[in-house]
Amino acid sequence: MKIAVVGTGYVGLVVGACFAENGNDVVCVDSNVDKVKGLKRGKIPIYEPGLEEVVKRNASEKRLSFTTDLAAAVKASTIIFIAVGTPEAEDGSADLKHVLGVARDVARAMDGYKVIVDKSTVPVGTSEKVREVMRKETSHPFSVVSNPEFLKQGAAVDDFLKPDRVVIGADDARGAQLMTELYAPFTRTGAPIMVMDCASAELCKYAANAMLATRISFMNEVARVCELYGANVDQVRRAVASDNRIGPSFLFPGVGYGGSCFPKDVKAILKFSRDKGYDFKILEAVEDVNAQQKKKLLQMMKQRLRSLKGKTIGVWGLAFKPRTDDMREAPAITIIEGLLKAGATVQAYDPEAHDAARRIFGNRITYARTAYDALKNADALALVTEWNEFREPDFARMKKRMKAPVIFDGRNIYKPEAIAAQGFTYYSIGR
Repeated sequence: MKIAVVGTGYVGLVVGACFAENGNDVVCVDSNVDKVKGLKRGKIPIYEPGLEEVVKRNASEKRLSFTTDLAAAVKASTIIFIAVGTPEAEDGSADLKHVLGVARDVARAMDGYKVIVDKSTVPVGTSEKVREVMRKETSHPFSVVSNPEFLKQGAAVDDFLKPDRVVIGADDARGAQLMTELYAPFTRTGAPIMVMDCASAELCKYAANAMLATRISFMNEVARVCELYGANVDQVRRAVASDNRIGPSFLFPGVGYGGSCFPKDVKAILKFSRDKGYDFKILEAVEDVNAQQKKKLLQMMKQRLRSLKGKTIGVWGLAFKPRTDDMREAPAITIIEGLLKAGATVQAYDPEAHDAARRIFGNRITYARTAYDALKNADALALVTEWNEFREPDFARMKKRMKAPVIFDGRNIYKPEAIAAQGFTYYSIGR
C-alpha cells in the first residue's frame, strides 16, 4: 500500500520503517528540515535497538523515503498516519494543536479518498475533532481511524512487527477494511485485529498504560510495607506473580515509573474523566505514590549517609528505562536534582542518555566515560536504571574506585547476601 506517516519522532519513525519492512511504500513527513536531511543521510535521531538497520535497509531499497512536502506525500498515499506530538498541557490534558493542524493540512492537500489514522496517543473524542476540522477543508471523501500504538521503548521494532494485538477504531466499513488488510501480514501468528468504534479505541491505550502504572505503584506500596515489617518484597512479589490471574509483569518495585507514556497518559485520563464529572480516585493515588517513590532513593541516602553535603555520588543510569536514551519524566532527574540541592557532587554514567542528560543538567554534573569512571572517589553508588551491563560488574574493581563501598540499589538487581559477601554496605527497596 501507499502510506504517509506525518511525524518522525519515536512513534512515527518506527511505524514508517516497519510498514516499509513489510513491503509497503512509505514516505515519512516532518517539518524539521535538518531532521529530514539527517534521515536521508541515514542519521537516526533516537536510540531504539534495531531501528537504524530497518530504516537504512528500506531506504536503500526505495521503499522508505523522507520529505518536508506534506501535500505531495498526501497525494501519493492512500493511508496517512498522524504521529505528531501531543504534549501535556498544564492541566494534564493532551495538547492537540499539532494533530489538528496536520489534519487540516492533509484535508487541503487531498485529491481523492484517503484514510486518516490517529497514531498519536490522543484523548477520547479526538477522531471526531479531526473529522470536523477536515470537513471544513475538503469535499473529498475520507475515513478517520483511531489506531493506538502499544510500543515499548527498547523493544519497539519487535513489538510492531510481532504485535500482541492490533486495535482499529473505525466508524465506517471502508476505512476498517483497508486498515485490516494493512495489518493482516503482521498478525499471521494469531494476534487479534480488534475492530471497534473510535471512542473505545482511543481509550484502549490510556486504560492499558494506566493499569500498568497502577501495578508499579501498587508494588512500590507493598515494598514500603515490607520495610516496616522486615519482610522481603522479592518473596512477596514472586508469590503474588505466581497467581495466574495476576502474572509477573510490571510487579517490580523500584524508584517509580517515568517516560513519555505512563506519566502523561495517567494525567490525561484523570483530566478527561474530570471533564465529564468523574473523579478517578485510584489513578490519583497511583500518581501520588509514583511522585513519592521517585524521592525514595534520595531519602535513603540522606538517612544512611546523614549529610550529602560535600559527598560524591556515582549514579548508574539516567534514562527512564534500559535500551532507550529517553529521559522524559525519568526518576534520575528527581534523584540528581535532589543530590545537587543537598550539596553533593554527581558523577553519572548511562550507555545512551548522556546527550539527553546534558540538555537537562548542563555542566552541573560530570558525565563519566564508563560505569567504573563514575565511581572514582565516590562515597556511594546510586543505581537508578537497570541496564544489563550493571547486573554483573567487577565488584572488586568497584571497591578500588570508591572512597566507601556503599550501594543504594533503586532497582533491586543484586542479591543482598551476595553484595554483603563482597564487602559492600547495601541498601535496596523493600528488602
